[in-house]
Amino acid sequence: MTLHSFALPPDDRYFEDYTPGDVYEFGTITVTEPEIIEFARQFDPQYFHVDPEKAVQSRFGGIIASGWHTVCLVMRLFVNHFVSHVASLASPGVDEVRWPNPVRPGDTLRIRVTILDARLSRSKPDRGVVRSKLEAINQKDELVCSMVGMSIIGRRPQAPR
Repeated sequence: MTLHSFALPPDDRYFEDYTPGDVYEFGTITVTEPEIIEFARQFDPQYFHVDPEKAVQSRFGGIIASGWHTVCLVMRLFVNHFVSHVASLASPGVDEVRWPNPVRPGDTLRIRVTILDARLSRSKPDRGVVRSKLEAINQKDELVCSMVGMSIIGRRPQAPR
């Protein structure tokens, strides 16, 4: 696998800058135990996310991040580094969300994004849809999250004639 770099920063990227087959790595973000517990208390209050003493007795042997928290961390890196800051229009959703390994306090994540396809909209010629595989990898090179995301991205404006 060959890693690529964008020729333009997110503030200048449009649909035309996303090439199928290209692979990028971005990041990093480190998660702390207080962040894991705070997120889980609000959104996923299972004991192995919120109670350090009980979590030691779980099959995980300690506190782990909710999978939904992990998805949010991935999204943060995706928006910061991959998504166009000038032409991102929306997302129709994500597919195939998986978290094969837990995220633990102190883990540092990076993302790998592989552009699966990019197609022009049939109904709106000013935009296209980019479908990408997102993978989050921890500092031990373990895959902790994967999903396939879709982004609707505007095309580069044409210069006046």
